[in-house]
Amino acid sequence: MPCENEPVLKVTDVEFGYKDEKTLKGISFEINKGEFVALMGPNGSGKTTMMRCINRIMRIDGGRIEIDGQDVSGLTMQEISRICTTVPADTALDFSLTVRDYVSLGRSPYIKTIWWEDEEDERMIAEAMWDLGVANYANRRLQELSSGERARVLLAKGIVQTPKVLLVDEPSAHLDIKYKVQIMEILRELSRRGLTILIASHDINLLTRFCDRILLLSKGRILDYGAPKDVVTESSIEEVFDIKVKIVEEGGTIYVLPTGSTGYASGP
Repeated sequence: MPCENEPVLKVTDVEFGYKDEKTLKGISFEINKGEFVALMGPNGSGKTTMMRCINRIMRIDGGRIEIDGQDVSGLTMQEISRICTTVPADTALDFSLTVRDYVSLGRSPYIKTIWWEDEEDERMIAEAMWDLGVANYANRRLQELSSGERARVLLAKGIVQTPKVLLVDEPSAHLDIKYKVQIMEILRELSRRGLTILIASHDINLLTRFCDRILLLSKGRILDYGAPKDVVTESSIEEVFDIKVKIVEEGGTIYVLPTGSTGYASGP
């Protein structure tokens, strides 16, 4: 087991590619216990691929990924699911499931008997639903929920899996601004309780406001990794996203405002 000051997630020289095209090129970074870290980059930069390599949905071509001191390449998928959980932007599962039934699926990696849940499972499921504010929806079907409610249910399922690392892929992609902020507040609170979180998102201003560190990806390489104020600059955003911006600071948080053209012309 790692010492207290060792990283919970450690990625070293990771390479991944499809056929002859490298999607990830020598990726190395570390995340400590309780850190809330963002993967930031344009479409095609490798954010989702990196997450799929961490949870071994995709097998890396080279390098090493460790979670809680364990090399994931030597773990079964069930073993990985006990230490690393992925929360997708939405669920493709049968929306006829009730909220409670769906959240309870998070305990499936721990099933040891013929019974689906024991008393401890029941307690954890109820606690997660309460913490995420979905306990009142326990008997409702997923298809009956709003996007914001469903996003909280997805997080509740991830929490009951009791992972060391929570991977969150575009959690606010289909939400209005109220629920975007709500989800980020929940994630930040979870990290403050000791959960290590890696999030991929395009909402730059939410990431700079809520995350501890930002990992800036471009074309499969890390351009920078550090505190939001150090990583998110006018020059770095212009380089990565190909658009001119202005950085403003309010209350100790930086915000990115687009100011220039992308160079696209719609006509003569």
